[in-house]
Amino acid sequence: MFDILFCDDERYASVVAIESTSKLDDEQWLAYWILYSFLTLMEMLLQPMLQWIPIWYDLKLALVAWLVLPQFRGAAFIYEKFVREKLITKYGARYFRDKSSPPKVSVKPSEDWTD
Repeated sequence: MFDILFCDDERYASVVAIESTSKLDDEQWLAYWILYSFLTLMEMLLQPMLQWIPIWYDLKLALVAWLVLPQFRGAAFIYEKFVREKLITKYGARYFRDKSSPPKVSVKPSEDWTD
């Protein structure tokens, strides 16, 4: 039931984010889908224990709403504050470009594609 309520809007918003030129919505939705997948996996593994927690589905609804709603941008917050910091600490900042500068794209001259 929960997936029916949320997933259609999330899929649509993800497609709109891909088609837009802004990187912020791409980051939000990519982080959301990663976190939602992790939440679903943990829920499947911990189902025998979670069935004894009567408010689990209310908590899940509140968490997913916080992750997905643009007023909160919870998924992007978790990525920025926890995931990105850990990755930079582990692998170094050189693997993560500065978000304020546009990505560098090298364009090679293409060969003529005549048949």
